[in-house]
Amino acid sequence: MYPLTGTCAEIAEKKLSLANCIEIALNNSTSPKKAEYNMKLRGADVLRNYGSFLPRLSVSAGYSPYTLNRTYSVPYPYTTAQIFKTTQKSVNLTLTTSLNLFNGFRDYASLQASLNKEHSAEYTLARALESVVYDVTQSYYQVLLNQEILDISRENLLAIQDQLILTDRQFKVGLKSLTDLYQQQADVEQSRLSVNKAETRLYGSMFELVRRLRIDPQTKLSLVQDIKEMKMPASKPDIDSLVAIALERRYDLKSRSLEKNAAKWELTGSRASWYPSLDLNANISTGGVEYLRQEYSYPSLSEQLGHAIGYSVALSLNWSLFDGFQTHYAVQAAKINLINQQLDYDDLKKDIVIDIHQAAEEYASAFIQIETAKVSFTAARSAYEAIKRKYELGAASFVEISTARATLFNAQSNLSQATYNLALQKSVLDFSTGNIAIP
Repeated sequence: MYPLTGTCAEIAEKKLSLANCIEIALNNSTSPKKAEYNMKLRGADVLRNYGSFLPRLSVSAGYSPYTLNRTYSVPYPYTTAQIFKTTQKSVNLTLTTSLNLFNGFRDYASLQASLNKEHSAEYTLARALESVVYDVTQSYYQVLLNQEILDISRENLLAIQDQLILTDRQFKVGLKSLTDLYQQQADVEQSRLSVNKAETRLYGSMFELVRRLRIDPQTKLSLVQDIKEMKMPASKPDIDSLVAIALERRYDLKSRSLEKNAAKWELTGSRASWYPSLDLNANISTGGVEYLRQEYSYPSLSEQLGHAIGYSVALSLNWSLFDGFQTHYAVQAAKINLINQQLDYDDLKKDIVIDIHQAAEEYASAFIQIETAKVSFTAARSAYEAIKRKYELGAASFVEISTARATLFNAQSNLSQATYNLALQKSVLDFSTGNIAIP
C-alpha cells in the first residue's frame, strides 16, 4: 500500500487487518469518548436526584475577636447620661437541617427521568461504538477495492505496453500500418491515465480510513485482504425476521424509547408547582460573649458555649397560589417535548424498517452481481485471448483488439467491485439490524 505523504523520510509500514483497524479506531475516535463522558454526567445527575430525598445539612460559625460598643446610660445615682464603652469578643455556632416531606412528586419524577436518561446514555454509547466499527469497515473495504482496481489498471497498462512493442515491430516489417501504431500509442496513454485516476482514488480512500483511525497521516499502511474469510448469510435474507431483530437490538431505538420515558417523568415533575410543599426544619445553635473589660464575674466562652445551646423544630408549608403562569408554561413545554420525543421515536422506527428493506434488497442484488460478473469475466477473457491471437497474426483489426481489451478490463473491474460490494452490503445489513460485534 502506498504511503500517505510524499516525504522522503523512511517510515515503518504498519500491516493492519480489519480487526486491527477497528481496535485502533475504538481507542482513538472521539464520538465514543464524548458519549462515555455524557454517560458519566448522567450518572452524576442520578446521584444528585437521589440526594434530593436526603435531609439538607449546613453548619455556620462566627468569631469576632474584638467588638467596641459605645452607649449612653444614666447609672444610679447620677441624673445625667454618661457614655459607656464596652469591648468584647464573641463566638456563635449553628447547625441547621431540613427535610422535604412532600413537593408534588417533583423529586421522584426527577429521579425516574434521570435514571431513564442514564440508561439512554449507555445505549447511545453502544450505538456510537457500532457506528465506529461500521465506518471503519466501510472505509477498509473501499481501500481494498480501490487497491485491486489499481492493480488491474496496472496489469492492463503493462499488457497494452507489450502490445505496443509488438505493434511497433510489426509496423517496421510492414505487417501493421502507421495508423495502428498511433492508435496503440494513444491506447497506452489512455491506460496510463486510468492508472493515475485509480491511484488518486486509492489515496483518497486511504485518507478517509486514516481519518477514521485518528492516527498520524504520515503513517504508511498495508492492509490485509481477508475478505474471503467473511461468512456471508443466505442471498435472500428474511426481511420480517431482520426487522424483528432490529427492533429488539437497535441501541439507538432503545435510547430513544428511554428518552421518551424520561420526557413523561419530566412532565410529571413540571406539574409539581401546582401542589404545596411541606418541609421539616431543625436547628441547634449556641453562642457566647466574653467582655474584655468586665467589672463583674462572667462565665468563660467555653462554658457559655456548653450551656447556651438552643434547639428548634418546625414544619414549613408553602403553596404558590399564583406564579404568573410560570408553571403553566413549564407544563406546556414538557408536553411538547414529550410529543417531539414520541415523533422522533416513531420516525426512527419507520426509518429502521425502510433501511432494512433497502439493505436486504441490495444484499440480494450483490449476490446476483457476483454471479453475473463471474460469467462476464470468463467470457471476456476467452474472447480477448482469441482476438489477441488473431491480431498478432494480422487477422484482426486494432478496433477489435482494443474493444476486447476494454471489455476484459471492465469485466475484471466489475468482478472486483461486485466482490467487495457484497462485503460492504453485509456490513450495511449488520449495522441496520444492530448486529455488529464490538470487540
